Amino acid sequence: MSYFAAAVVRDDSGWTAAEVSLRGATDIDEVADRLRDVDQEADVSLLFVEADDAYLVVLRLDEGEDLRVFGSDSAYAEESQLGALLVGDLKTSVTGLDGDEEPRPTSTGDDESEQPVVDPEADPVGDADLLANLGISAQKLLTLCAHEGMMPADVTAEICQVLGCADEVEELREV
Repeated sequence: MSYFAAAVVRDDSGWTAAEVSLRGATDIDEVADRLRDVDQEADVSLLFVEADDAYLVVLRLDEGEDLRVFGSDSAYAEESQLGALLVGDLKTSVTGLDGDEEPRPTSTGDDESEQPVVDPEADPVGDADLLANLGISAQKLLTLCAHEGMMPADVTAEICQVLGCADEVEELREV
């Protein structure tokens, strides 16, 4: 199974990006250590792992602590060793709605309002709210992941556009 892993880290000077190798990683803590190694002093560290044009996993560390993980589909854990390592321990399916919160239309002025909150074929897991304070709500993240024809690379690009680090991640893809 092929993958692309891009770390984006923010410090006082802004965002920087680096490709991260996950080869040989034995557990999620080792993956978190590799993310920390990109910039030990980062305020926010994100790792986007895209696999086989089908799965996206986002990991987040704040000041190197409190690992949070979101996976676009729990099936990734069953299909690869890396998927099992990244999302295999995530038991919480997410729908983008908290408790008794009412579903919100996701319309952006076109026909997207009919788009389901979660792709019925997928089973997103983990913390969909991990990017909320960076401008990507759980609802938005789930909508991006569920949007028909949207590849993991497209979701990463959309998120990074909002964060202001799209060019840095795109440069990694071109190497």
